[in-house]
Amino acid sequence: MPDPARAYREDGIAVFPADPALDGWARACAPVAGAMLRDPALAGQYRCDGTWFAGVNVLPNDADGAVPGRIPPLSGVAVDFAAGLCDGPVCWDRGQVSVVFPGYPRHGAEDTPASYRYRLTRCAAHVDGLERIMPERRRRLSETHGFLLGIPLGDAGEGEGAFVVWRGSHEIVRAALSAALAPHDPARWREIDITDAYVAARRECFATCTPIRLAPGRGAAYVVHPLALHGVAPWTAPDGPPRAVAYFRPDTVGGDPVRWLAA
Repeated sequence: MPDPARAYREDGIAVFPADPALDGWARACAPVAGAMLRDPALAGQYRCDGTWFAGVNVLPNDADGAVPGRIPPLSGVAVDFAAGLCDGPVCWDRGQVSVVFPGYPRHGAEDTPASYRYRLTRCAAHVDGLERIMPERRRRLSETHGFLLGIPLGDAGEGEGAFVVWRGSHEIVRAALSAALAPHDPARWREIDITDAYVAARRECFATCTPIRLAPGRGAAYVVHPLALHGVAPWTAPDGPPRAVAYFRPDTVGGDPVRWLAA
C-alpha cells in the first residue's frame, strides 16, 4: 500500500484497502442506512429529484461511532490513521449517510440552472464548512472539522457516482483562505466573507489539479484533508444498486479556525 501519510500530505487524500474491522462496521451499518431511505421522517433528505439522499448527520451513532445494539464502534486501519492526525481521542460526530442512485444528478427543485450545470460539469465540487449563510448567499467559515472519513457501505464502480477529489487542492485553498483571513483577528474569522477567495481558489484547482475518481468497495475507506476540493461524479453506468457511503467530519481542533487552517 502506498504511504498514506505522504499521500494525505501531498495529494490531500489517503485511500485504504478493505480490512476486516471496517468491513464488519460497514456490513452492520448498511441495513441501518437502508431503513433510513424508507423513513418518512427523513424524506426531506432527498435531493436532485430523488437521485441523492444527502443524509446529513442522520446516523444516530455515539462518540465512538457505534449505534448500540446495531453497529459496533469504529475501528480499523483507516480509523487509526485518521485518529493519528489529532492531538487526542476522536469524538465522532453523527455520521452522514450519503446515497447516490442511478440517474444522478437529475434537476431538483433546489437547483438553479447554474448550480445544476456545476453539478454536472464539476461534480458539485466544494470544500466542507464554507457555507452560503451570509447575506446574498455569500460564504463564511461555519465548520472546523479535522478531516473527512469516507466509508463505503457496499461495492460500486467508477461510473456509479464516484467520489472525486482534486489532487493537491488543499494547499491552493489553504493559501487563498490564509491571504483572505490574515488581515483579520482570528476571533472574527467566522464573520469574514471569504467568497471571492474561495471562488478564485476553486477556479485555480480546476485549472491545475488532477481530479481523482474513487469508488472503493465495502470495508475500504478514504481520509480527506479538510481543505481539499471534492464532490460526486454523475452516474454514467447502467442501472444498478445505489452507492452508499458513510461520512464523518469530527471537529478535532476545538472549533479553533487557526488550527483548522493549519491542518
